[in-house]
Amino acid sequence: MFHFANPYFLYLLIIIPLAIVIYVYGIYRQKKKMREFGNIDTLEQLMPNVSKYRPHIKFSLSLLVLVLIIFALARPQYLHKVESVQRRGIEAMLVLDISNSMLARDIEPNRLEYSKMMLSNLIDKMKNDKLGLIVFAGDSYIQMPITSDNVSAKMFLKTISPSLIQRQGTAIGSAIDLAIKSFGEAKSEVGRAIFLITDGENHEDDAVEAAKLANKKGIAVNVIGIGNPDGSPIPVQGTMSFIKDKDGNVVVSKLNEDMCKQISSAGKGIYIRATNSGAVLKTLEKEVDKMQKGDTKVSSTDFDDKFYIPVWLALFVLLIEYFMFNRQNKRLNKINLFGRN
Repeated sequence: MFHFANPYFLYLLIIIPLAIVIYVYGIYRQKKKMREFGNIDTLEQLMPNVSKYRPHIKFSLSLLVLVLIIFALARPQYLHKVESVQRRGIEAMLVLDISNSMLARDIEPNRLEYSKMMLSNLIDKMKNDKLGLIVFAGDSYIQMPITSDNVSAKMFLKTISPSLIQRQGTAIGSAIDLAIKSFGEAKSEVGRAIFLITDGENHEDDAVEAAKLANKKGIAVNVIGIGNPDGSPIPVQGTMSFIKDKDGNVVVSKLNEDMCKQISSAGKGIYIRATNSGAVLKTLEKEVDKMQKGDTKVSSTDFDDKFYIPVWLALFVLLIEYFMFNRQNKRLNKINLFGRN
């Protein structure tokens, strides 16, 4: 299995087509200036040592070096080995609200980014447990089924944004229902829990009834409230303005603690307001410790870094480019290895 540890560096590859456009435009400008001096064919005869092709080759080599450096920054890795280890833990679904209201900045940098950082730290703490990831707004989707691969869980977490779901809104009940189904119908001796991260603005279904159903199936529903009860406007991504209602008034999104507490109470879990990620993690750890542990198979993956391969290739290509001149070498041109005297 091959993957990049820092895939976001691959966005730098957009530089390549831009560089090609600039280079082609530069050649066009150069030829245009030459035409002002006279006929191009005549001028080329006056400059016999100027190569037509070497500048293009040098430019291509420079682009190749740039591509290799970008690949190196992205840290290519190759799966070295996978080991299955028996550990005692729980099964948990991380259910994350990604509705537009999660872009409010009443908690820095905003509710969604704060939640992602908090979940990343929680995943690190739950190394012996099996985790799954669900995102929801008006609809709910399984971003990652229950697995023991914590590395993949953190990779999926990085890619999450409100744009993943077309239909906006906040349907907490359907997200809890999907989490229940994700555990499967088979009974398990392993403790099961849902960790719901939301601002509690439920507009579309009965989240409390969904939490009661989870409790009947032996699944605890823990809720982490994100935001401030006083509320905050919701920024429109890519602009300096805020979301407005149909009357033109700025929409203020508030943390609905009452809804969050009702859901956690119905699901026989706990409610925590996320004001300090360290305190939240400690509280959740204590709650996990109380749950019944069972034997779970945890996959341990070991990746080997291969970034040095594109680095060495880039250095080799750079040396070739360095020793290649734009002009033809008169002495080398006189060498005729295959011709007759």
